[in-house]
Amino acid sequence: MVGGGEGSFIGAIHRMAAALDGEIELVAGCFSSDPERGRRAGAQLGLAASRTYPHYETMLETEAGLAADQRMQFVAIVTPNHLHFPIAEAALRRGFHVLCDKPAALNLEETLALKQQVDSAGGLFGLTHTYAAYPLVRQARAMVTAGELGGVRRVTVSYPQGWLADAGDTCASPQAQWRTDPQKSGESGCFGDIGTHAHHLAEHITGVDITELCADLTTYVDGRVLDDDGAVLFRMANGARGTLTASQICAGEGNDLQISVYCDLGSLAWRQETPNALVLKRRGQPAQVLKAGVNCDYLHRDARAYCRTPAGHPEGYIEAFANIYRDFARAIKHGSTAIYPSFASIDEGVRGMLFVRAVLESSRNHSTWVRLGDLVT
Repeated sequence: MVGGGEGSFIGAIHRMAAALDGEIELVAGCFSSDPERGRRAGAQLGLAASRTYPHYETMLETEAGLAADQRMQFVAIVTPNHLHFPIAEAALRRGFHVLCDKPAALNLEETLALKQQVDSAGGLFGLTHTYAAYPLVRQARAMVTAGELGGVRRVTVSYPQGWLADAGDTCASPQAQWRTDPQKSGESGCFGDIGTHAHHLAEHITGVDITELCADLTTYVDGRVLDDDGAVLFRMANGARGTLTASQICAGEGNDLQISVYCDLGSLAWRQETPNALVLKRRGQPAQVLKAGVNCDYLHRDARAYCRTPAGHPEGYIEAFANIYRDFARAIKHGSTAIYPSFASIDEGVRGMLFVRAVLESSRNHSTWVRLGDLVT
């Protein structure tokens, strides 16, 4: 693991998720840019001092020199965004697989360069778009892509948070500090952070790409450089239309990502804060609530395989993250056994950064419509 030391929220989440199914062992790490803090983190995690490294380059070089049955097999990158590309590129070059927090890199250009490295190196690369790994999101995808509700007509997705609603929040935690710093976060704040999750969820469930959009971003909190709120109208490859909103200044909100997909014959709605329920509505029929559970035979087998407990025993964020780690481990060991692996690919990472670039381009030009395909040659 690179990153995820003292004070890191996401590092602990990754480690809990990786350990949940007993298929992955943390054997080495560079947990901080401060070697002493990194050493303390390694000791707290029970790692030998010899496998706790002061720099990720040192870790990659040393581990690559170990016997195949001793060295690490893949690297989890849980650092701020500006370090994703150099670490992933160095790891792939030395023959290690990479599982990276999204986004894949700091900007579109770095992400395209990383795709070239992934394609040429031949190693496995995955992104942790966690929400796609919830069982009922997989159920929604299975139903929509199989055409059970007809063609997709409209998608509405919103992602309100409130953790950056005030100027004082900017310096309240290390996470807030780097996420509002363009040198570490990238060219977008809110939309680079959570707008990409909303975008990925819309394309993941429908199986249809967003092709054009117009956007209006703003920065509410004085002193910030990056966007903290915005809205998007979009068009999809099949002619469907949609709206996407994301905000980190909605006072009182937690992490209320929600999506509705409207098709010819009915609709589906899912909400991250109540993730074990999927609302199905068909024209002229009463609404149904599908529940998650290994004993729910009405679920698609691809959804049921991602449940761990019977219905009524809530599963959530850690379990969804663990689904990604389990799929990644099995893909390394056996080749992927999933119908559709729960970790996102480098191609999905490129689409996410294309989305961010298009949103910024539109908003800077008075919300003009931008074709995503025009942004790459």
